[in-house]
Amino acid sequence: MSQNEVSKAIFNILEKELKNINKLIPIDLLRSIEKKVAPDLDKIIEKSGYVKKSKYDSLNAIAQKLEERIAVLEKN
Repeated sequence: MSQNEVSKAIFNILEKELKNINKLIPIDLLRSIEKKVAPDLDKIIEKSGYVKKSKYDSLNAIAQKLEERIAVLEKN
């Protein structure tokens, strides 16, 4: 399960549990709260060992480039 999916699942659970409050609070306010809480939630999830796919792809590309450079240096 990707980090984004985990975040969405957590927010869905919170939204489901707060359904009665949802009737009193506008959806825009809930989305605003989500935007403010999401970065902190992402940090907590990353501490558990998960990263976003985009971050993984970026790090993987950097690692591959470094491996290629090392291979070239070893040939010389």
